[in-house]
Amino acid sequence: MLFFTGMPLFLMELSLGQYGSAGPITVWKCCPLLKGIGIGMLCVSTLVCLYYNVIIAWTFYYLGSSFQSPLPWSCDAPANAPLCNSTNKTNHLSPPEVFWNERVLGVVNSHGLQDPGPVRWELALCLLAAWVIIFLCMLKGIRSSGKVVYVTATFPYFVLIVLIIRGATLEGSLQGVAFYLTPVWDRLANAQVWNDAASQIFYSLGIGVGGLLSMASYNKFDNNVIRDTLVITIGNCGTSFFAGFAIFSILGHMAWRKGVPVEQVADTGPGLAFVAYPEALALLPGSVFWSILFFLMLFMLGVDTLFGNMEGITTAVLDEFPQLRVNMKHKILFLALLCFGFYLMGLLLVTDGGIYWFTLIDSFSTSFGLIIITLFMCLGISFFYGVNQFCQDIVDMICLCPPWCTKLLLYFKACWVFCTPFLLLFILTYIFLEMYRTSLHYGTYVYPLWGKALGVCIGVVCCIQIPIWATVAICKESGTLKDRFQKAIRPLNSWRVNNLNISTQEPRVEPERIEGPFTVTLTEMDFTGIAWESSEA
Repeated sequence: MLFFTGMPLFLMELSLGQYGSAGPITVWKCCPLLKGIGIGMLCVSTLVCLYYNVIIAWTFYYLGSSFQSPLPWSCDAPANAPLCNSTNKTNHLSPPEVFWNERVLGVVNSHGLQDPGPVRWELALCLLAAWVIIFLCMLKGIRSSGKVVYVTATFPYFVLIVLIIRGATLEGSLQGVAFYLTPVWDRLANAQVWNDAASQIFYSLGIGVGGLLSMASYNKFDNNVIRDTLVITIGNCGTSFFAGFAIFSILGHMAWRKGVPVEQVADTGPGLAFVAYPEALALLPGSVFWSILFFLMLFMLGVDTLFGNMEGITTAVLDEFPQLRVNMKHKILFLALLCFGFYLMGLLLVTDGGIYWFTLIDSFSTSFGLIIITLFMCLGISFFYGVNQFCQDIVDMICLCPPWCTKLLLYFKACWVFCTPFLLLFILTYIFLEMYRTSLHYGTYVYPLWGKALGVCIGVVCCIQIPIWATVAICKESGTLKDRFQKAIRPLNSWRVNNLNISTQEPRVEPERIEGPFTVTLTEMDFTGIAWESSEA
């Protein structure tokens, strides 16, 4: 999935954003018919920002709780003595599970989607603090957030190295590492494995949400996007693989302490970060220090993710309304209102039943809608804009294109035209089949039919933007339907004008111009004029 979907789509977004020097909406001047792809990306990014900062709020809560000794989810805490000393193993919950479900989420007080209950004020304050930090970090745009990332992107590496060294000294750590590295080849025949691999690649690389397009739009025109693609994508997956040792070495120790197989202590989703791993940390000597370090790392990673999504949203809006770039007060006001709006909407997710809404949005916001958006982006650039023209644009940006770059472009070209669309269609088909056959659930709670339908509507809202805005683009043109379609897939005149000054970091304020395809319409006067000149000669 990395080599045949991740890398090609990553390079496509980087190249498109850098060449067009525009965000996820304005960049589709290259093919106005596909403007809906940018709008769809904006919808996906909005949904991700809405629920992802709730994860940071949970992290804040755990980070604050980590300063207590003993940790409130450990067996050393007096309140957990009845749980740890209980001999009844039937439906027995561990202290971390009780802390997560009762103290943090309050989910035991809710009966489902229809019963969200009151807002949990501790989480509401944590969510407010998270949005205030995001606002302050993005106050000066890409300049301020770019400097913050120097810290947030490097600190997790330090923590991972420390955790790996500590995990390697623990009894039973090799058992966890062996479980992590031992493949079960039969599972390659399971489509769910391939779907999970695609989800991991899309989510970790930030494909299809507009952040890559926005970040790349600030690059210098001659920046080597192929080199950046190789370094970032391979480095990203290498980091994920490296982080696995930090996780499973400590989970192996926990399994050894409990006398159970590793698969019984491993978890997925929020349960890994907020139940399984905190429980493992509580077993370590100096557990308070390790817990603070771990949740500080989670906070840094969450902020990094949110920067990319928020940058995609702000760049898209500021490109559509360039007057906001000129007036700093208006830009700050817009950012403040955006963050405050996200905070108000996020309050639903920090109620007693907020985890049910969180799971619903998480399951459908980056599901089939995101796959459809990236599929149309790949097909649109390859067949409407033209894959040969797109490759030439990349060569034009890399002035001194080394031979290895040219050879790699042939590989990426084959992926864009054939391999990537095929794999995306395969994943999309599987998602639809699974969505039809299986029910959505959180723990033992099974979502009602109307809840699942609501989730499908969330995904549809993201991808339906493509046909809506394609229809708008066609209706704006004149002539027969075929003529309108051909005009709508041609680049606007201002598409290449953008590239004159994109090596600077100045605000992109464009002069007023008429947007129109590269066409010349001849009238009867043009032909009579030619005939008159011929007779005169």
